[in-house]
Amino acid sequence: MPLSKDALTAPPDPTRAGSLDDLVERMRLLKVWAGNPSYETIKDRVNVAWTAAGRPVAELVCKSTVAYCFRPGRRRLDTDLVVAVVRALHPDTGYVTQWRQALRVIGGEIEAVSQVRVQDSLPQDLAGFTGRTEELDRLRHAVRGGQAVVISAIEGMAGVGKTQLAVHAGHLLHQQQPFERVLFVNLRGFDPDPALPPADPAAVLDGFLRLLGMPGQQIPHTLDARAAAYRDRLTGVRALVVLDNAATTEQVRPLLPATPGCLTLVTSRRSLADLHPTTHLTVDAFTPDEALAYLAQAVPAVPAGADLQAAARIARCCGYLPLALSLIAGHVRNTPGWTLTDHADRLDERHHQRRLDTGVELALNLSYQHLPGDQRRLLRLLALHPGQDSDAYAAAALADTDLATTRTLLGNLHRDHLLQQNTPGRYTFHDLIRAYATSRAADEDPPLARRVALTRLFDHCLGTAAAAMNALYPAEASRRPRIPPAGTPVPDLADPRAALAWLDIDRTTLVAIATHTATHGWATHTTRLSRVLHRYFITNGHLIDALTVHGHACDAARRTGDPAAQGHALTFLGGICGQLGRYETAVVHLRQALALHRKAGDLTGEAGALNNLGNVEQLLGDYRAAGEHIAQALALHRKAGDLVGEAGDLNNLGIVEQLLGNHSLAADHLQQALTLFRQVGNRVGEASALTNLGQGEKALRRYAQAAEYLQEALSLRRQAGYRLGEGWTLDSLGALHVGLAQPREATEHYHRALAIFRETGDRPGEASALNGLGEAAHRAGGPAEALTHHTAAHSAATAIGSPAELARAHTGLGHAHRTLRDPVRARHHYQHALTIYADLGLPEADQIRTHLTALDLTATGRG
Repeated sequence: MPLSKDALTAPPDPTRAGSLDDLVERMRLLKVWAGNPSYETIKDRVNVAWTAAGRPVAELVCKSTVAYCFRPGRRRLDTDLVVAVVRALHPDTGYVTQWRQALRVIGGEIEAVSQVRVQDSLPQDLAGFTGRTEELDRLRHAVRGGQAVVISAIEGMAGVGKTQLAVHAGHLLHQQQPFERVLFVNLRGFDPDPALPPADPAAVLDGFLRLLGMPGQQIPHTLDARAAAYRDRLTGVRALVVLDNAATTEQVRPLLPATPGCLTLVTSRRSLADLHPTTHLTVDAFTPDEALAYLAQAVPAVPAGADLQAAARIARCCGYLPLALSLIAGHVRNTPGWTLTDHADRLDERHHQRRLDTGVELALNLSYQHLPGDQRRLLRLLALHPGQDSDAYAAAALADTDLATTRTLLGNLHRDHLLQQNTPGRYTFHDLIRAYATSRAADEDPPLARRVALTRLFDHCLGTAAAAMNALYPAEASRRPRIPPAGTPVPDLADPRAALAWLDIDRTTLVAIATHTATHGWATHTTRLSRVLHRYFITNGHLIDALTVHGHACDAARRTGDPAAQGHALTFLGGICGQLGRYETAVVHLRQALALHRKAGDLTGEAGALNNLGNVEQLLGDYRAAGEHIAQALALHRKAGDLVGEAGDLNNLGIVEQLLGNHSLAADHLQQALTLFRQVGNRVGEASALTNLGQGEKALRRYAQAAEYLQEALSLRRQAGYRLGEGWTLDSLGALHVGLAQPREATEHYHRALAIFRETGDRPGEASALNGLGEAAHRAGGPAEALTHHTAAHSAATAIGSPAELARAHTGLGHAHRTLRDPVRARHHYQHALTIYADLGLPEADQIRTHLTALDLTATGRG
């Protein structure tokens, strides 16, 4: 029910909010209820309170930041700031506590619904799939008719094999006529873990669009826009989309391709009768004959015993449910010497004692009780894992067993259908089995034992991540926290390629663990994961994952009173926000980090914050401040004896001096940086310095030397797998070819750079590459194409507030309009470019003045 502003006789209740937008609306109403004070007034109240609480000046807020809290459409809120704003509007302790709790609930739910794993292939088919002939025939008929298909069970029915039917049907249909694309997702409609609510369809679409090749930066923010982009990507594509374990029609509808040639299989425990147009299948338990056929195939060598109808009795006791039958079959195989009659008698006995109510519960309990103790224990512990799946090494850490034993146990649990293996070597649960195993863990394992097991798991993940990072980036090992070996089996990650593969596969698990540890008493695991993984995130373009992990690390450090860890997390957050074009937020984070590092006397931390702050200021066009802050960072890194930090500072100072046109000084800084990077063996830094040296040589029109630098940089970045860095080197190579009057080659390099920037979400890089494409088009004599690219660059630069790229876009637009004989528009854009370049103090201002003079001469007939 919508809230009425006229009915506000009391402050709005935050605990009734169901989403972030609901909370924001209640904040707006609270502001009205409190007399509608200005944002300036609220800002002053917050700052007075924070100053009285001992917060440093650097952490105080500005008016625009306060106003931003009241803006709808937010995806995350700063809990501390919102609580402070609420207290400023209504300083009642109980009421403020209600807001804090509401923020915790809503924030946790948003975090959870946004975590979803999508796949571009089907899970493995079930060996020996039995029955469902009628359902499979109907599915084949639906495909011939080009319809979407919904597989729906009776509401509340679980274990009837809906997922296995969908997967088996998908494999059969793919064999008959291969699909061009396959998409699969578990929508978690009925996950037993209350911390994992049904997946947000917007998050699912984000994953699907990435699998379909859409760069992360191009993915729209709204659900409707994502759904439209998704359908557009699937237009004309023969695709299979499997939406497993759906909660509601509302969750499913945005995920339906609704395009000819696309087959959608949806499984749900609820009837989705209002989903049109579809073929509806109500999947029930096996028929008695199907159940008998399944048992005959699953346990063919077990004798019937005295009762020839024993198999029928077993099937009847299992309620003919496929899941129950598969578990009983596993139990039968594990009890040599028993006949089917013995098993049937045992099941009848338990039913008569009314010890369990359903076939699934009966089968689970029997399967579990007859497992060896080590298998039971591993099953319980695996259910505690916060990630969506696990490998043998993680399982060994949980159980504290050797790798060979663990693999045997996992194989046995998988053989007995208690674990699923969607991809080779990765194990997960059916939701009913996870719920059962979790309850067994709560009943059988003391809290301390569960915590010790999880600590071993988190130690393993942290230690393995540290080992992988040391293999990938050995030169920076001293800058990361020293993580001792976990003491449990670990994969061999000495080869950088193996290290990168492990990080890529386990990235979602590491993010889930960082999220879990931050809020369940392992705060130092979160903060150390943040520091260990930062280079991997930024090098490989996982910027949103970086925001998640560093955000949790910052919150965990703040809650536990660890200012040093909070400072590092804020430094990382500021750098990531800068790469994403969120400059104002970046500056706030970095100034907070700077204050924390200075208070702690951490020279290296302070230098890192200063360096990142300088980089953001450079992107904002404040080159004087950027140079000052990076120079301060350089002095601190030298004082601390940090050669890697020193090299990075020199590299960034070189960039600033290049932008200011001081090429000799820039080259001196960059050559020093290159020498240091090579001395410490930092290949990533070496490639960056080479790229910047190439840019400087290109600016001085020493093209041969520029090409040599840039090609060496490109080779290094590709060897290191540094996607984002590769994009910037390609961007520089594009500029080189424009200077060489080779627009075709320039266009190729810029297109490749643009693809990488969009894939990784680097907004400044996107603006640069778009401008480069416009310059290449202009050089090729294509003013109309140049207009298109520079207009797009103008939008990108405006969105992120990049003055240098905005001026570059205006310059390109001026050139294009001048070529198209439109001097009025050309002058308009040149004037804008001149204003920006003059404000920035850049030498390009003189070039623009020359173009404006040429326009004047042409207008007067003297040009």
